[in-house]
This record gives sequence, C-alpha cells and structure tokens, in this order.
Amino acid sequence: MTRKFNFSAGPAGLPDAVLAQAQEELLDWHGKGLSIMEMSHRSKEFVSVAETAEQDLRELMGIGDNYKVLFLQGGATTQFSMIPMNLLRGKSSADYINTGIWSKKAIKEAARYCEVNVAGSSEANGFTAVPSQDELKLNPEAAYLHYTPNETIGGLEFDYIPQSDVPLVADLSSTILSRPLDVDKFGLIYAGAQKNIGPAGLTVVIVREDLLGGVIENAPTMFDYKVHAEADSMLNTPPTFGWYLAGLVFKWLKDQGGVEAMAAMNQRKAEKLYAAIDGSDFYGNPMALNNRSWMNVPFTLADDALDKVFLEKAEEVGLLNLKGHRSVGGMRASIYNAVPEAAVDALIDFMQTFEKEHA
Repeated sequence: MTRKFNFSAGPAGLPDAVLAQAQEELLDWHGKGLSIMEMSHRSKEFVSVAETAEQDLRELMGIGDNYKVLFLQGGATTQFSMIPMNLLRGKSSADYINTGIWSKKAIKEAARYCEVNVAGSSEANGFTAVPSQDELKLNPEAAYLHYTPNETIGGLEFDYIPQSDVPLVADLSSTILSRPLDVDKFGLIYAGAQKNIGPAGLTVVIVREDLLGGVIENAPTMFDYKVHAEADSMLNTPPTFGWYLAGLVFKWLKDQGGVEAMAAMNQRKAEKLYAAIDGSDFYGNPMALNNRSWMNVPFTLADDALDKVFLEKAEEVGLLNLKGHRSVGGMRASIYNAVPEAAVDALIDFMQTFEKEHA
C-alpha cells in the first residue's frame, strides 16, 4: 500500500510511524491479549498511558506545575462555552479579538454568557491582517482576553502574543506543538486534537490553577474545569484511544527533536510554498506577509474555472484534500507537523507543472 500526501485541514494526517505502532498494538497491546480500546480507563495500564502522555506534553511545551492539563471531549467548539462559564468569575464582560470564522464562533457563543467587547478586528481589511497590539481596545474590567492565534480557514496567523492585564486565552487547535511557546503568558490554552495532536474526539485544555473553581451557578458538572482536574480527566469514560494515540504522537515529536525541530521544519515548509505562490502570476495569496499561516496555506488560481481540474489532477498524483473551505473557495494546503517536507516539495512541483499546462 502506498501512502499519499494528505493536506487535510482536520481531521489531519498522523505520522506514519504512529499509525504503524498503533496498528501493531491494536489487537494485543503490550502482550495483554486485548486492545487499548477494550481496556478500562481506570486500569493501571491505561492510567500509566494517560500519565505518560501528560508528562510528555508537559515536557514538550514546558508546562509548569501551576497548570492543570486536561484531556476532554467535545472539541474546541465546546470550549467556546466552557471558557466563559469558568473564567468570568463574577465579572460581566470579556475581551475577544475577531480575526476570522473561528473567532466569530467563539464570540457568538460567549455572548450567551456575558457582554463581549470586540477589542480588535480584522474585518475592515477583509481578514487579511491581524490588528496590532496598539490597535486593541481592551476593557480593564474584562474577565479575560480571548484570541485565535491561527485561523485555519483563512490562513491568518498572529505574529505576536497579545498583552493584557487579564488572563489570556488562546485557541491553539491548529498551531499547538508546531513551535516553542511561552505557556506562562497564558491563563488558558485549548486545542482540538485533530490537527497536530491526534484523532478527532480529544480536546486538550491547559489551565492555570488559580483560574479553577469559579464556574457559573447551575453549570453542568461536565462543564466545570475544577471537577475535571480533580478527577484527572476521568470524570466519565474519556476517549481512551484518542488519548493513547496522542501519547504516541508526543513520543514521536520528542524523537524528532521536539518543538524546536518542528518549528524549523514548519518554517521551511511554509516559506518554500509561499515562495512558489509569490513567484507565480498564476497563483495568489492575499494575506499580509507577516500574518501568513505556517499551518494553513490558502491559495487561488488565476482562473477559478480551473479549480476542479486542479483538484482532480492533484489527486491523480497523490496530493489529497487541497480543496479550500466552502466559505472561501480556492485551495488550501494544511501542512501540520505530520506533513513531511517531501509533501510540500511534491505539491510545488505539481503546481508548477499545472501552471505550465494551463496558464
């Protein structure tokens, strides 16, 4: 069987080595005679898997002991509700930065629980550049400041970490583990697993301990971070297979040299793909140069009537899932950690050949 190059935005490709190990262990995990999927989440074997995964993530990201790491369900979208429910802590407003579709979704959900101050927005420039720190109009009475460091659909990425006197909250679903990050600058980080961590169904939340315990009155127990922290993310049966696979990905990342090595590779991949786009009159990307995403590279063809042909021909040569999001059209190459540099090289070669044939 030949593995093809997968540019899906999520669920995204997983490292071949991780899939091979999971395949090898699937029917008989470590000689136990059963699959990890069939094992009690409270067994000593699975608890060891869970604890090792957390420790490896802490080491990869430099997460201090004053943070809790939670392995939850519900996707990042559920966090749009859990964040205001837990972090308002008696306040009536929160600051949000609007840089695209995922920011908008977070804002819409937060507005069910509090007054949302849109402290900065990219709407005026068509979501092609992020607002600068100086442009942010922060509310000193806000409970927290929320932003989306990378908008996967538009391919718009912050080139700085916003500063605020209130806890900073970030949706790192598409950039987590892609480069080093100073976790101490954040009150809470959350990420759906299906881009850089593992399969869909798992959500990682990294929350500072002093922010636990302030959930709104009458909130469902499952929406209380403190309860999950006290239960070691096992308040109910967790997504055990996703947690296990995430642990394998963390080991793989450490074997590759950690997030520093990932950053170097991811920067190379992004730079060469943008260079191919910029060096052509046939392809285009509208994002401000300093706000171009490392992880999600959208591009358009000079003639969108060729979009269908481009996708068909790309699939024929083993380049999958390049269709842009339905809301923006065009193409999108998502080049997360597990996408090898060879995949980007193959895409560039195909783009250049296609241009010669159709320009």
